[in-house]
Amino acid sequence: MAEHELYRKVARAYAARFQQSPQLVVRAPGRVNLIGEHTDYNDGFVLPVAVDQAAWLAVGPAAEPWTTIRAVDMNDDEVVFSVAQVPASVGGWSDYPKGIVWAFLERGLQPSNINAVLTSDVPVGAGMSSSAAIELAFAFAWTTLGQFDIALPDLALLCQKAENQYVGVNCGIMDQMISACGKAGHAMMLDSRSLDRRYFPMPEGVAIVVADSLVRRSLAASEYNVRRAQCEQAVTHLQAYVPDVMALRDVSLRNLERFGRGLPDVVYRRARHVVTENDRVLRFARALYSGDIDTAGALMVEGHRSLRDDYEVSVPELDVLVEAAMEVPGCYGARLTGAGFGGCTIALVAEESVAEFQTHITEVYEARCGKCPAVYVTHPADGVASL
Repeated sequence: MAEHELYRKVARAYAARFQQSPQLVVRAPGRVNLIGEHTDYNDGFVLPVAVDQAAWLAVGPAAEPWTTIRAVDMNDDEVVFSVAQVPASVGGWSDYPKGIVWAFLERGLQPSNINAVLTSDVPVGAGMSSSAAIELAFAFAWTTLGQFDIALPDLALLCQKAENQYVGVNCGIMDQMISACGKAGHAMMLDSRSLDRRYFPMPEGVAIVVADSLVRRSLAASEYNVRRAQCEQAVTHLQAYVPDVMALRDVSLRNLERFGRGLPDVVYRRARHVVTENDRVLRFARALYSGDIDTAGALMVEGHRSLRDDYEVSVPELDVLVEAAMEVPGCYGARLTGAGFGGCTIALVAEESVAEFQTHITEVYEARCGKCPAVYVTHPADGVASL
C-alpha cells in the first residue's frame, strides 16, 4: 500500500474511533540488513537500510486519565492502561508501547496519556523489524507530545532498553538505530560499540528485493538468546589469551584460530561467524563506496553460507530462496536477513531483471516448498518522522 494511502487509513481510523482528527501522524520504517548479521550484540558492524514498509501511528492527547491504543491490523484489538504505572509485560503487540512508557519512566520522564491508532505494512515475524518500527513510532510520538529533548540516536537506545528489559528480548541496537536514523537512498554502516554512523549511497539501477519465506520465526527469540550466550562464552575463553578482548568484535580470525580450539566446536563456529561477518561488513562498505556491486553481492552469498553452516540460523526454505535467486542473471547476491529461523531473504538485483527475478523465485519456491513467497521491491527510506 502506498504511503499516502496508509496515512489516510490511520488518520481515518483515528477519527472514527476518537471522533476527532489526530494531532500528529508518525511513520517509523522497518529495515532489512544488507550484511552484518548477529554482529551488533557483539559490538560489531552492521549495514542496514530503512525500507518503504513502516509502522504508522495516529496520535492525540487523551481527555481521560488513561491511554487507549487500537491496532487496526489486529482485528481492531485495543489496549487501555495508565502511563502513571505501567502494567507488567504480558506478551503481544501491546508490550511495545507499554515498554516505551516504562523506558521513559526509567529515564525520569513522564509521558502523557494518549489516544492512538496503529497500523503497519511491515510483515510481522519476517525479520524486517516490525517491533522496532512500532517502538520508534510510539517513542517519537511521546517525545513530540511531551517536548522531550531526546536526539534520535538516544531515542533508539531508549527503545532498545525497552525491548531488552521490558519485552525481554536481548536484541542489539541495529534495528532501533536504523528505524530512527535511516537516510533515503543510502545504507547506514553502524559501529555498534561507538554508535558512529556512516552512510553509503546505494548504486543506481540496483533494486533491493525482499522475499518472505512465510516461515514464521517461532524459535528466533529463544535461540537468539542461546547464540548470545555462546558468543559471551567464546569471549570469556579468549580473554585468557588476549586480555584486551572485550567482545568478539575485538577478535581477529588469526587469534580465533590460534586460541579458540579449546572451545566446544559449536561455540567456536558461532565465534567464527561473527569474526568473519564483521570483516565482510567492512569489505562490503568499501565495495559500495567504489561502486563494486559484484564484490558486494559475492560477500552476501558468503555471509549466507556462514549463517547457515556456522551460526545455524537458516532453514531449508531460506536456502531455497537464496539458491533460486542466484540462478537469475542480474542478481548480484542474496542472503537471509534478520535473526533467521524463518523470515526473509534479501537480494541485490539489476532493475531490468526484477520481473524475471520475482517470477523465477516464486516458481521455484512453490515447486519445492509448496508456498508462494511474498516478494517486495524496497527502496532505502528515511527514519522516523511525523507527517
